Amino acid sequence: MAQVPGLDLDRAGHLLLDAADGRLTGPLVAEVISGGRSNLTYLVRGQAGRIVLRRPPLGLVLPSAHDMSREYRVTSALAGAGFPVARPLMLCTDEDVIGAPFYLMEYVDGIVLRDDALRGVPAEAARRQGEVLVDTLLRLHAIDYTAIGLAEFGRPDGYLLRQVKRWHRQWEGAKTRELPLLEEVTGRLLDAVPASPRPGIVHGDYRLDNVMFDRSGVDIAAVMDWEMATIGDPLADVGLLVVYSGQTGLRGTARVPDGFPSGTELTERYARGSGIPVEGLDWYVAFGNFKLAVISEGIHARYLQGKTVGEGFETFGSAVPVLIEQAHAVLHKR
Repeated sequence: MAQVPGLDLDRAGHLLLDAADGRLTGPLVAEVISGGRSNLTYLVRGQAGRIVLRRPPLGLVLPSAHDMSREYRVTSALAGAGFPVARPLMLCTDEDVIGAPFYLMEYVDGIVLRDDALRGVPAEAARRQGEVLVDTLLRLHAIDYTAIGLAEFGRPDGYLLRQVKRWHRQWEGAKTRELPLLEEVTGRLLDAVPASPRPGIVHGDYRLDNVMFDRSGVDIAAVMDWEMATIGDPLADVGLLVVYSGQTGLRGTARVPDGFPSGTELTERYARGSGIPVEGLDWYVAFGNFKLAVISEGIHARYLQGKTVGEGFETFGSAVPVLIEQAHAVLHKR
């Protein structure tokens, strides 16, 4: 069995074959699926069939981050509710198998809009894809999370305050340098926490290349990367989506194609569909930049340790101060 970093197929192969329930036959080979910069995702192939395995990153893993059990739980509940996710197949919490917990999910065939797939997307199609992205987020936030067994999945009361404090703790645990402006941004966020609307399932990293479109490029076949999902303020997803829609060169996230709706247009569509006021969204956009800066610093720290798998990690360190400057600028225009 061919080996890749972080996945010992000699030890895990029998579990994968059993969990695949006939979807795979050996021998098995695996490759890292590009795009994810935090948890590692592998495509596992047999002589017949394919499945996907997901595990935490190598190296530095911060407390409460990269929880495979939470990903497995939320995707299981959402699959049962008919929401577009890759159906989970098995959770393994025995770290002796590959050195970390992992879970398996069905392989979904589709298109992820990053890199080469972004080239040549017609403007009309790009606009429609942005609209579908918002509409799928509206569908997620409208789910009755208690009815699908996620009542205890998160604590919506005080969510935003805890989020700012949590991500600042993550910064303290991963930082490779001092960044005084980040401390100022943290203080300003804490001083101006808005009142949250009705709670919902928060994806936590919702963006264009964290969804898979079907082969027509029209409908979303699966929403991916649920490692930060919880129950909380749905505008946190909207604010981060606005941040991503304005990124034109942050490595590890998709450039949006020409014709893709602006952050303002995405926000207005969300407001119309949800009935949630968005006048105070600047705070959420600033928080999105802050959160993305901390995530990028954690990736940069793993890169410096030589614990990243794949290419493109060398630029994350330089992105951190840029993101914090963007957060600072948004807060100062409020």
